[in-house]
Amino acid sequence: MRVFVLAFAVGVWLVQQQAELVAWTWLAAGGGVALLVLLIMVLLKKSALAIRRLTRITSVLIAGFSLGFIWASACAHWRLADTLPAASEGQDIQVVGVVSKLPQQIERGVRFEFDIEQAAASVPRHISLAWYRGRADDGAEAIQAMPLHAGERWRFTVRLKRPHGNVNPHGFDYEGWLFERGIGATGYVRPPYQMSAIRLNAAVWRPAYAVEMLREKIRERFRAVLPDTPDVPERTNSAGILIALAIGDQQAIAPALWQQFAKTGITHLMSISGLHVTMFAGLFYFLAGRLWRRSSILPLYFPAQKAAAIAGFMAAFAYSLLAGFAVPAQRTLYMLGVVALARLLNREVAVSRVLALALLVVLLLDPWAVLAAGFWLSFGAVALLFYIGSGRLGAAHWLAEWGRAQWAITLGMLPALLALFQQFSLVSPLANAVAIPLVSFVITPLALAGALPFFDPLLWLANFITAGLLHFIDWLAALPLATWQQAAPPAWAVLLALSGGVWLLLPRGFPARWLGLLTFLPLLTIIPPRPPVGEAEVVVLDVGQGLAIHVQTATHDLLFDAGPAYSTEADSGNRIIAPYLRSMGVRRLDEMIVSHADNDHAGGAASVLASMPVGLLRTSLPADHPLRAMAIAQVPCRAGNAWDWDGVRFTILHPPAGLQAKKTNAVSCVLSLNASGRRLLITADIEAAQESALVLRRIDVNSAANPLAADVLTVPHHGSLTSSSAAFIAAVGARDAIFPVGYRNRFGHPKPDVVARYVQSGAHLHRTDADGAVSVQLGPQGVRIEHARAARRRYWQAVE
Repeated sequence: MRVFVLAFAVGVWLVQQQAELVAWTWLAAGGGVALLVLLIMVLLKKSALAIRRLTRITSVLIAGFSLGFIWASACAHWRLADTLPAASEGQDIQVVGVVSKLPQQIERGVRFEFDIEQAAASVPRHISLAWYRGRADDGAEAIQAMPLHAGERWRFTVRLKRPHGNVNPHGFDYEGWLFERGIGATGYVRPPYQMSAIRLNAAVWRPAYAVEMLREKIRERFRAVLPDTPDVPERTNSAGILIALAIGDQQAIAPALWQQFAKTGITHLMSISGLHVTMFAGLFYFLAGRLWRRSSILPLYFPAQKAAAIAGFMAAFAYSLLAGFAVPAQRTLYMLGVVALARLLNREVAVSRVLALALLVVLLLDPWAVLAAGFWLSFGAVALLFYIGSGRLGAAHWLAEWGRAQWAITLGMLPALLALFQQFSLVSPLANAVAIPLVSFVITPLALAGALPFFDPLLWLANFITAGLLHFIDWLAALPLATWQQAAPPAWAVLLALSGGVWLLLPRGFPARWLGLLTFLPLLTIIPPRPPVGEAEVVVLDVGQGLAIHVQTATHDLLFDAGPAYSTEADSGNRIIAPYLRSMGVRRLDEMIVSHADNDHAGGAASVLASMPVGLLRTSLPADHPLRAMAIAQVPCRAGNAWDWDGVRFTILHPPAGLQAKKTNAVSCVLSLNASGRRLLITADIEAAQESALVLRRIDVNSAANPLAADVLTVPHHGSLTSSSAAFIAAVGARDAIFPVGYRNRFGHPKPDVVARYVQSGAHLHRTDADGAVSVQLGPQGVRIEHARAARRRYWQAVE
């Protein structure tokens, strides 16, 4: 059974690594071949003992892998069939459906998932919509007068697009996340809202919608009882934690708090974990058993232990539903279901079989669960606990058992945490020693009890205890070296460390267990390769409609611009750039250039500056810009500035000293790179006037005949009609042109006329919206360009 499930999981995982799905005909043929092999092995069953054992193991492996691969492929084919046609993108479509999940307040309105019942065009069955607050004359009052609730039926006029996300090295796969949730399109409600948004039914009574309505009622109760919780995303108090623990609404916790939890290693406690579900089930198991035994009649008809097992499982099922049915809750629920069934059938089941059955059920119901970090961390942690508990003789003191479990989890999960997040907490043992008992056995029960009417004091008490815990967590997070951060390790180093951890956690008496520690050295010490002297690697990051470029030489790192801010809490600095730099092993930026003040270039700068040390900030920002007030060495961006790093020449070509301009684009910094004669020109948002000035000025700061000449060009102003004049394109003469643009951006960049000019010039075109991050290697060997989307292509990204 266990071998079959592991092989099944490998087959499912392998499907999720495919760039294209195997066709139905090949799946059927593969299934036929697998059945034929199994039949041949069954016929060989009467052979020698060794052959019979080999036959059994081989047949189980083939059957498990084949069925896992075929099942995951079939599910993927069915889901891909429910996608938005390309012709429907950007069109106004009238739809009728039901708000299927908890609506989430965002800075500019509300975001929610929507089940389509009727549509005027071909639309996926499940979509994600945003309803933005507008001006008073286009229906802002309508949002306040008709608030959106889960389980309501609405008619909307919407504008949709196919799922699309930023693709960067080691970045979050937003498209995969949407695909796993079954979201076939994203979009927004069209104004004017008085005409395009009409509530048809206040409640649609279906089981799934009823659960969401209950979750929303509980959330609103918490907000009412704890009035210091504002209805905006920037809430940072403890009430959001209580909402997350009670109903699994992790959006209730502010991003700043998530960062603190990551630094202290207690993120797993702030979502509905297996420990919480087990605690809840155990409480009802105990209460039901006690009450059942008090009856003089009931135990005669049905044993108390079996009644308690049913009650415990039903409690776990109810809590899992209330918590949104996350993977850790699913895993625990299925394990408890196996245990309860075994109790009812008077059977003993090995704990490893329980875990295997839970894994099988999760993958059958959701083959895309393997895409989530929580899947690996959840099942990995439980498997580790089972592993260290098996084959041990004698019972140790509970404190020793607790310490051994903490050691095993910390050591065993270290490779996975570094692979997934490039960091782990050095203070997590202390943080978890305090937080696990408090959150699991005090705060969560109080929060759940406080969800009931007339139990307000319990919520106040839970809020008070949580606030105290947060003070302790803040203190731990502020300690020096609270968190270890490093570059993303290679896969072989992760696998080596995992195997070493298994060896290290063997029972006492096994020889040379200490050798397991040596397997962690590559994981912790390998540094990503950097360009040799005289070469440079330039990565134009995919930040949507904006610009952020990382330049790396043999010993130096420069960031040119930091992309847009998406809201007061989220920007490309904290969402994309800082994680990318950490994954690349960059702990310090030697220089950061902010070309000008526009949000799509400067919006993420503050987050980057807060995430790591920066040696020098070079800008053309006005004196009153907030970045100018930061305590960091700063110099103006001026034409003629030049420096050498590791044999690579950096030259600022624009703006000239003393330039006064009304438009911020006019003072954009222009940077030229020269690595062993191969050049790249970064132009930010200069427009035609600045292009003409550069062409006419021909400042010979580099002792070169044409300082504008470049092999690679980042297209000015994202391909706007105000830039990329024919004269400028000819003067640069780039063989490769990179358009840093967002998918279906509201400006329509790049403009077709501009694209045509570059095509006419003979340049190869690259676009961050279509290609993801664009990596450029410059050096004596020439120019080499790679696309992040091509390097990590997955079948859900290949929908045409």
